[in-house]
Amino acid sequence: MTVTHNDPQISYPTVRRLELERPWSWLSAGWRDLWQAPGVSLVYGAIFCLVSFAITAGVLLADLAYLLLPLTAGFMLVGPMLAVGLYETSRRLETGEPVSLGVALFVATRSPMRLAFLGVTLMIVLLIWMRLATLLFALFLGTTHFPPLAEIVPTLLFTMNGLMLLMVGSAAGALLAALVFAVSVISVPLLMERDVDFMTAVITSIQSVRRNPKPMLLWAWLIALLTACGLVTLFLGLIITFPLVGHATWHAYRDTIGR
Repeated sequence: MTVTHNDPQISYPTVRRLELERPWSWLSAGWRDLWQAPGVSLVYGAIFCLVSFAITAGVLLADLAYLLLPLTAGFMLVGPMLAVGLYETSRRLETGEPVSLGVALFVATRSPMRLAFLGVTLMIVLLIWMRLATLLFALFLGTTHFPPLAEIVPTLLFTMNGLMLLMVGSAAGALLAALVFAVSVISVPLLMERDVDFMTAVITSIQSVRRNPKPMLLWAWLIALLTACGLVTLFLGLIITFPLVGHATWHAYRDTIGR
């Protein structure tokens, strides 16, 4: 079933009205999927844990420790694309198809070029965020000297310039994260499963957030909380939280626009 908007020649998937508590059921379904395919889910999470370790080590070795905070926040911007294999695993569990790590890592999507274009768009947003974070850092803390790692936290929390940097940077990051969430929360699984054009997927995702602001706000908060839990445990928590959010996102998509 579809609903037609302003242009009579373009139809979009129906966006359902959701109750406020629905995100909790998505998490419950995601938890069930995680343990129905623990080999795929936990290895998938472990891979991203190791990648996070490697990126952090590279940043520290390059003496760019000040980039750790914006990079950690930037993980939220590209996370939806990184979880495509988990969406496919949940879809296969739903339909009774066999699941495997190979299928999860090399997903045969219905709209590969459009999904790739969305991925490139999210990467561009990440690069914009990193550039903006670097400029803010230089603006508030000086253009020629960045504090060493041991001084970054005291500088941010106990100096006026550091507190201003935190406030302005958090506001800018929150705006970018909200934009990316609205654009990608439904569009990524939609492009993975269906043969639709890029704008249809993006508009459907934005409409999903617009029609369901309260449950989608709760879902965004839960994603941020679970991701933060994974990151502050030195990335070890990502082994659980990343696949949990990925599986739950599939159920959010399914619940929002149906089959």
